[in-house]
Amino acid sequence: MQNLLQLLISVVEGVQELLPQNNEYSTSVNLKSPNQLVTETDVAVEKYLIASLQGLLPEAGFITEEQQITQNADKEYIWVIDPIDGTTNFVHQIPIFCVSVALLHNKKPFLGVVYELNAKEMFSAEKDKGAFLNGNPIHVSHHSELKDTLIATGFPYYDYERIDPYLNSLKVFMKETRGVRRLGSAAADLAYVACGRFDAFYEYSLSPWDVAAGILLVEEAGGKIAGFKAAADPLFGREILATNPTIFNQVHAIIKNAGL
Repeated sequence: MQNLLQLLISVVEGVQELLPQNNEYSTSVNLKSPNQLVTETDVAVEKYLIASLQGLLPEAGFITEEQQITQNADKEYIWVIDPIDGTTNFVHQIPIFCVSVALLHNKKPFLGVVYELNAKEMFSAEKDKGAFLNGNPIHVSHHSELKDTLIATGFPYYDYERIDPYLNSLKVFMKETRGVRRLGSAAADLAYVACGRFDAFYEYSLSPWDVAAGILLVEEAGGKIAGFKAAADPLFGREILATNPTIFNQVHAIIKNAGL
Protein backbone atom coordinates (compact mmCIF):
# COMPACT_ATOMS: atom_id res chain seq x y z
CA MET A 1 0.00 0.00 0.00
CA GLN A 2 3.01 2.29 0.44
CA ASN A 3 2.96 3.85 -3.04
CA LEU A 4 -0.72 3.29 -3.84
CA LEU A 5 -1.79 6.91 -3.34
CA GLN A 6 0.82 8.19 -5.79
CA LEU A 7 -0.19 5.53 -8.30
CA LEU A 8 -3.83 6.53 -7.85
CA ILE A 9 -2.96 10.19 -8.45
CA SER A 10 -1.18 9.25 -11.68
CA VAL A 11 -4.19 7.26 -12.87
CA VAL A 12 -6.61 10.10 -12.13
CA GLU A 13 -4.38 12.67 -13.85
CA GLY A 14 -4.75 10.53 -16.97
CA VAL A 15 -8.43 11.50 -17.19
CA GLN A 16 -7.31 14.76 -18.81
CA GLU A 17 -6.60 12.80 -21.99
CA LEU A 18 -10.23 11.65 -22.17
CA LEU A 19 -11.85 15.08 -22.06
CA PRO A 20 -13.55 16.31 -25.25
CA GLN A 21 -11.69 18.67 -27.52
CA ASN A 22 -13.00 22.11 -28.56
CA ASN A 23 -15.33 22.28 -25.54
CA GLU A 24 -17.73 19.78 -27.07
CA TYR A 25 -18.95 18.75 -23.63
CA SER A 26 -22.62 18.46 -24.47
CA THR A 27 -22.41 15.61 -26.99
CA SER A 28 -24.39 12.43 -26.35
CA VAL A 29 -26.24 13.60 -23.24
CA ASN A 30 -28.69 11.09 -21.77
CA LEU A 31 -31.05 11.20 -18.82
CA LYS A 32 -30.73 8.58 -16.09
CA SER A 33 -33.71 10.21 -14.34
CA PRO A 34 -35.11 13.77 -14.26
CA ASN A 35 -32.21 16.24 -13.92
CA GLN A 36 -29.64 13.43 -13.68
CA LEU A 37 -27.43 13.59 -16.77
CA VAL A 38 -24.85 11.20 -18.13
CA THR A 39 -22.55 11.81 -21.08
CA GLU A 40 -20.28 9.62 -23.18
CA THR A 41 -17.38 11.19 -21.27
CA ASP A 42 -18.76 9.95 -17.92
CA VAL A 43 -18.90 6.45 -19.36
CA ALA A 44 -15.45 6.60 -20.98
CA VAL A 45 -13.79 7.95 -17.84
CA GLU A 46 -15.41 5.32 -15.64
CA LYS A 47 -14.27 2.51 -17.97
CA TYR A 48 -10.72 3.89 -17.92
CA LEU A 49 -10.69 4.17 -14.11
CA ILE A 50 -12.08 0.67 -13.58
CA ALA A 51 -9.49 -0.89 -15.88
CA SER A 52 -6.63 1.08 -14.34
CA LEU A 53 -7.66 0.48 -10.71
CA GLN A 54 -8.16 -3.24 -11.29
CA GLY A 55 -4.50 -3.31 -12.26
CA LEU A 56 -3.46 -1.49 -9.09
CA LEU A 57 -5.42 -3.66 -6.64
CA PRO A 58 -6.95 -6.74 -8.31
CA GLU A 59 -8.62 -7.99 -5.11
CA ALA A 60 -10.73 -4.84 -4.60
CA GLY A 61 -14.43 -4.45 -5.33
CA PHE A 62 -16.12 -1.43 -6.90
CA ILE A 63 -18.95 1.01 -6.29
CA THR A 64 -19.34 3.23 -9.37
CA GLU A 65 -21.84 5.92 -10.36
CA GLU A 66 -22.53 4.62 -13.85
CA GLN A 67 -22.53 1.01 -12.59
CA GLN A 68 -20.53 -0.42 -15.46
CA ILE A 69 -19.10 -3.19 -13.30
CA THR A 70 -20.85 -5.90 -11.31
CA GLN A 71 -17.89 -6.91 -9.18
CA ASN A 72 -18.80 -7.72 -5.58
CA ALA A 73 -18.75 -4.55 -3.47
CA ASP A 74 -18.78 -6.52 -0.21
CA LYS A 75 -15.01 -6.86 0.02
CA GLU A 76 -12.27 -5.70 2.37
CA TYR A 77 -11.16 -3.08 -0.16
CA ILE A 78 -13.61 -1.21 -2.40
CA TRP A 79 -12.95 1.49 -4.98
CA VAL A 80 -15.68 4.18 -5.05
CA ILE A 81 -15.71 6.11 -8.34
CA ASP A 82 -17.47 9.21 -9.61
CA PRO A 83 -16.03 9.72 -13.10
CA ILE A 84 -17.38 13.26 -13.48
CA ASP A 85 -18.86 14.85 -10.37
CA GLY A 86 -20.70 17.91 -11.67
CA THR A 87 -21.94 16.50 -14.96
CA THR A 88 -24.52 19.27 -15.39
CA ASN A 89 -21.72 21.84 -15.09
CA PHE A 90 -19.72 19.78 -17.58
CA VAL A 91 -22.57 19.72 -20.10
CA HIS A 92 -23.16 23.47 -19.79
CA GLN A 93 -19.42 24.29 -19.96
CA ILE A 94 -19.29 25.61 -16.39
CA PRO A 95 -15.70 24.83 -15.42
CA ILE A 96 -16.27 23.18 -12.03
CA PHE A 97 -16.34 19.40 -12.27
CA CYS A 98 -14.15 16.73 -10.71
CA VAL A 99 -13.01 13.17 -10.78
CA SER A 100 -13.56 11.61 -7.35
CA VAL A 101 -12.01 8.27 -6.38
CA ALA A 102 -11.76 6.72 -2.93
CA LEU A 103 -10.53 3.40 -1.65
CA LEU A 104 -12.51 2.03 1.26
CA HIS A 105 -11.03 -0.40 3.77
CA ASN A 106 -13.74 -2.24 5.71
CA LYS A 107 -16.27 0.36 4.48
CA LYS A 108 -14.23 3.35 5.71
CA PRO A 109 -12.30 5.76 3.43
CA PHE A 110 -8.61 4.90 3.40
CA LEU A 111 -7.35 6.75 0.30
CA GLY A 112 -9.05 9.56 -1.60
CA VAL A 113 -8.45 11.97 -4.45
CA VAL A 114 -10.59 14.73 -5.89
CA TYR A 115 -9.19 16.17 -9.11
CA GLU A 116 -10.70 19.45 -10.27
CA LEU A 117 -10.01 19.05 -13.96
CA ASN A 118 -10.10 22.63 -15.22
CA ALA A 119 -8.03 24.11 -12.40
CA LYS A 120 -5.74 21.04 -12.41
CA GLU A 121 -6.03 20.91 -8.63
CA MET A 122 -5.33 17.47 -7.18
CA PHE A 123 -6.67 17.07 -3.65
CA SER A 124 -5.41 13.89 -2.00
CA ALA A 125 -5.48 12.17 1.38
CA GLU A 126 -4.43 8.96 3.07
CA LYS A 127 -5.83 7.81 6.40
CA ASP A 128 -3.81 9.25 9.31
CA LYS A 129 -1.31 10.93 6.97
CA GLY A 130 -2.92 14.30 6.25
CA ALA A 131 -4.54 16.01 3.28
CA PHE A 132 -2.83 17.77 0.39
CA LEU A 133 -3.45 20.04 -2.60
CA ASN A 134 -0.96 19.45 -5.41
CA GLY A 135 1.38 17.96 -2.82
CA ASN A 136 1.13 20.78 -0.29
CA PRO A 137 -0.51 20.22 3.14
CA ILE A 138 -3.98 21.72 3.63
CA HIS A 139 -6.12 22.41 6.68
CA VAL A 140 -9.69 23.46 7.32
CA SER A 141 -10.44 27.06 8.24
CA HIS A 142 -10.18 28.47 11.76
CA HIS A 143 -13.24 30.75 11.76
CA SER A 144 -15.23 30.39 14.96
CA GLU A 145 -18.07 32.85 14.40
CA LEU A 146 -20.75 32.37 11.75
CA LYS A 147 -20.52 36.00 10.66
CA ASP A 148 -17.02 35.26 9.34
CA THR A 149 -17.89 32.07 7.46
CA LEU A 150 -18.73 31.09 3.90
CA ILE A 151 -21.12 28.13 3.62
CA ALA A 152 -21.49 25.73 0.70
CA THR A 153 -24.54 23.65 -0.12
CA GLY A 154 -26.15 21.65 -2.88
CA PHE A 155 -29.67 22.39 -4.06
CA PRO A 156 -32.14 19.50 -4.28
CA TYR A 157 -32.55 18.59 -7.95
CA TYR A 158 -34.74 15.48 -7.88
CA ASP A 159 -35.60 14.69 -4.23
CA TYR A 160 -37.84 17.48 -2.98
CA GLU A 161 -39.24 15.69 0.07
CA ARG A 162 -37.27 17.89 2.47
CA ILE A 163 -37.23 21.08 0.42
CA ASP A 164 -39.16 23.20 2.95
CA PRO A 165 -36.84 22.51 5.91
CA TYR A 166 -33.89 22.86 3.54
CA LEU A 167 -35.08 26.32 2.49
CA ASN A 168 -35.59 27.19 6.16
CA SER A 169 -31.93 26.38 6.82
CA LEU A 170 -30.86 28.37 3.79
CA LYS A 171 -32.65 31.48 5.07
CA VAL A 172 -30.69 31.35 8.31
CA PHE A 173 -27.32 30.82 6.66
CA MET A 174 -28.00 33.65 4.20
CA LYS A 175 -28.63 36.03 7.12
CA GLU A 176 -26.01 34.82 9.60
CA THR A 177 -22.92 34.21 7.41
CA ARG A 178 -20.88 35.97 4.73
CA GLY A 179 -22.79 34.07 2.11
CA VAL A 180 -23.84 30.73 0.64
CA ARG A 181 -22.32 29.14 -2.45
CA ARG A 182 -23.53 26.27 -4.66
CA LEU A 183 -20.82 24.94 -6.98
CA GLY A 184 -22.74 21.97 -8.40
CA SER A 185 -20.16 19.37 -7.32
CA ALA A 186 -20.22 17.86 -3.84
CA ALA A 187 -16.69 16.56 -4.36
CA ALA A 188 -15.43 20.10 -5.01
CA ASP A 189 -17.43 21.44 -2.05
CA LEU A 190 -15.80 18.96 0.33
CA ALA A 191 -12.34 19.60 -1.12
CA TYR A 192 -12.88 23.32 -0.59
CA VAL A 193 -13.86 22.74 3.04
CA ALA A 194 -10.69 20.69 3.46
CA CYS A 195 -8.47 23.52 2.21
CA GLY A 196 -10.33 26.28 4.07
CA ARG A 197 -12.05 28.01 1.16
CA PHE A 198 -15.43 27.05 2.62
CA ASP A 199 -16.09 26.79 6.34
CA ALA A 200 -18.93 24.28 6.02
CA PHE A 201 -20.86 22.25 3.48
CA TYR A 202 -24.18 20.43 3.78
CA GLU A 203 -26.44 18.56 1.38
CA TYR A 204 -28.91 15.69 1.27
CA SER A 205 -29.75 13.00 -1.32
CA LEU A 206 -26.12 12.22 -2.02
CA SER A 207 -24.52 8.89 -2.94
CA PRO A 208 -21.26 7.31 -1.74
CA TRP A 209 -19.41 8.23 -4.94
CA ASP A 210 -20.24 11.91 -4.37
CA VAL A 211 -18.63 12.06 -0.93
CA ALA A 212 -16.27 9.14 -0.22
CA ALA A 213 -13.04 10.89 -1.20
CA GLY A 214 -14.19 14.25 0.16
CA ILE A 215 -14.98 12.78 3.58
CA LEU A 216 -11.38 11.62 3.97
CA LEU A 217 -10.04 14.95 2.72
CA VAL A 218 -12.00 16.90 5.33
CA GLU A 219 -11.17 14.53 8.18
CA GLU A 220 -7.46 14.46 7.33
CA ALA A 221 -7.46 18.27 7.07
CA GLY A 222 -8.74 18.55 10.65
CA GLY A 223 -12.45 18.95 9.91
CA LYS A 224 -15.53 17.23 11.22
CA ILE A 225 -17.96 15.04 9.24
CA ALA A 226 -21.44 13.92 10.31
CA GLY A 227 -24.96 13.30 9.11
CA PHE A 228 -27.77 15.66 9.99
CA LYS A 229 -29.06 13.19 12.58
CA ALA A 230 -26.88 11.47 15.17
CA ALA A 231 -27.39 7.99 13.70
CA ALA A 232 -26.94 9.01 10.05
CA ASP A 233 -23.92 7.63 8.18
CA PRO A 234 -22.45 10.43 6.03
CA LEU A 235 -20.95 7.92 3.58
CA PHE A 236 -23.96 5.69 2.90
CA GLY A 237 -26.75 7.64 4.63
CA ARG A 238 -27.40 10.17 1.81
CA GLU A 239 -26.83 13.31 3.89
CA ILE A 240 -23.66 15.05 4.99
CA LEU A 241 -22.41 17.95 7.07
CA ALA A 242 -18.73 18.92 6.86
CA THR A 243 -17.29 21.82 8.86
CA ASN A 244 -14.25 23.07 10.61
CA PRO A 245 -14.42 21.85 14.24
CA THR A 246 -15.06 25.26 15.81
CA ILE A 247 -18.41 25.96 14.11
CA PHE A 248 -19.77 22.42 13.91
CA ASN A 249 -22.23 22.78 16.80
CA GLN A 250 -23.56 26.10 15.48
CA VAL A 251 -24.09 24.83 11.95
CA HIS A 252 -25.56 21.53 13.10
CA ALA A 253 -28.03 23.36 15.38
CA ILE A 254 -29.30 25.47 12.46
CA ILE A 255 -29.83 22.36 10.34
CA LYS A 256 -31.57 20.54 13.18
CA ASN A 257 -33.80 23.50 14.07
CA ALA A 258 -34.81 23.85 10.41
CA GLY A 259 -36.20 20.32 10.53
CA LEU A 260 -33.63 18.60 8.32
